[in-house]
Amino acid sequence: MNSFSQRQGIKPIAQVVQIGVMNDELRNSLWNVLDTFFWSTSGFVYSHHGGYGEIEEFSRFLWSSYFKKPVDSRPGYGRQNRGRLILDSIREYFFSCQWNEVYDFLEFVVQAHSSRNPKLPAFLNQILMREFAGYKFINGIAVQITDFQESELLNEALSDSKFGLVTAHLERALQLLSDRTHPDYRNSIKESISAVECMARIVGNTPKATLGEALKILERNGSLHSSLKEGFSKLYGYTSDENGIRHAMLEMPNVNQSDAKYFLLSCTSFINYLKANLQ
Repeated sequence: MNSFSQRQGIKPIAQVVQIGVMNDELRNSLWNVLDTFFWSTSGFVYSHHGGYGEIEEFSRFLWSSYFKKPVDSRPGYGRQNRGRLILDSIREYFFSCQWNEVYDFLEFVVQAHSSRNPKLPAFLNQILMREFAGYKFINGIAVQITDFQESELLNEALSDSKFGLVTAHLERALQLLSDRTHPDYRNSIKESISAVECMARIVGNTPKATLGEALKILERNGSLHSSLKEGFSKLYGYTSDENGIRHAMLEMPNVNQSDAKYFLLSCTSFINYLKANLQ
């Protein structure tokens, strides 16, 4: 809810979606979520028995796998207040690093501690939505999603554990699309199409069929309307030769983020449609 000052026009409302930037309010709020789940929890910084708290193991993994620095370079070795000094070092990094590195850090923490804190992504997403950030955690990955329906579509498909191979292809497509350092849009598209092919094989009970063959079978048995079958086949440039799937866009030199995002979302939507035929 907007504050009294915002409603009266005295204080401006932040309306610009934060993509490629991170203001102080967002960064502070994300840190506060980590404080709730880690820093201020009982036994994290200081042990109940007077020794090092859980931050010792937490920081050892952080230094070795995220910072990729010697674990003995952590501050305060042998000192009683070691936990506090380590947390101060983590805090200094968090508030001085680039906006994208904040998301890198959060991804690492979410993925490394998902079993202990399964609700952490949901709390982070609440903050991201409240502060108009154009990103959301889906399956442990910070993804640029500015449309609520798009994020719900992906969540529905990725949370389905009944079709492991289909979900694996979608997860890989999402990872390749969302990699902020080395995105691979071409292979993200291929993974999205492969997910559709897997789902079509399952619904049509044709484990070795190509996508085009599986779509024809679904059309014949009434699981897929002919117009949808034709539209999907043409959209993805299916050819009936030995290569199976061949999308014209995969031959283009400049496949971009918009292309990969479109394919991921449209393939996810089509997969959810095919799943409905199994219910």
